[in-house]
Amino acid sequence: MAYTIQVGAIRCHVLSDGLHYVDGGGFFGLIPRTMWQEVVEPTPLNQTPCDARSLLIESDQGLILVDVGNGDKLPPKARARMGMDDRNLRLVGDLARAGYKPEEIDIVLFTHFHGDHIGGATRWQADDDAPAFLAPTFPRARHIGQRVDLADASFPNERTAATYVADNFRPLVERNMLEIVDGPLRLAEGVRTDIAPGHTQAIQVVWVESQGERLLFLTDAASWAVHLQRLAWVPSYDILPMQSIETKRRLRHEALEREALLVFQHDPQVVTGRLIPGKRGPEVRPLITEPAHFDASL
Repeated sequence: MAYTIQVGAIRCHVLSDGLHYVDGGGFFGLIPRTMWQEVVEPTPLNQTPCDARSLLIESDQGLILVDVGNGDKLPPKARARMGMDDRNLRLVGDLARAGYKPEEIDIVLFTHFHGDHIGGATRWQADDDAPAFLAPTFPRARHIGQRVDLADASFPNERTAATYVADNFRPLVERNMLEIVDGPLRLAEGVRTDIAPGHTQAIQVVWVESQGERLLFLTDAASWAVHLQRLAWVPSYDILPMQSIETKRRLRHEALEREALLVFQHDPQVVTGRLIPGKRGPEVRPLITEPAHFDASL
């Protein structure tokens, strides 16, 4: 389901590439199931639902799309393992529900290069009787990513090889459609990025700020609300877990101080929320919520 949010003079849309399922140990790391199952109910296979949200920003520099989900290239075996059906156009369908086509996107920002964030950047295309080839999903867009994360994606190790898939970004490189940057940048009036290391070395969060209102798209710096509320809850996916804790501490302070609306990228239940003072520190007050086992892309 697409949600439209007004941030001062800037209109944003929270889109979804749909739910998939991952092992509970992925998002909760060292936290025992007896604790995290109070947050979300796992399946009999110990899997938890995981959304794949994107942020569409209507800016003075055109339409900015932050992350593009898993996309439609996954083979049947991977889809079955992740609990996905055979539907295609998951994010593209949600984009249409917001009133836009892929050809209208001006900027695609990759927060980092993991497959569930950039898989939708390319898709298989066939012309007449010619063999299928990989083509950009957003053919007019500038695609932007951090240099350090591209290096990690280009030369993966044994742990990261499964999530860094060259088919997701190499066609963009070959067409000179991928712009590489170092550090924070301003994408448009009121739209900027910040480096939030921990999950990866150079993962980017996105701030939208206008007329005294603020939105923070946290991506995998704090992909679930509980991750921001409980600093010690660090996913096993994070390559720098101790740095993740310090990054979350900083972002939590900034979000609370600025009264920012928070968008959680993977939380199947809490889409948006705000931090409020609590007995043990800041707590997330949910605003937009969904049932954990409901597929928002339908």
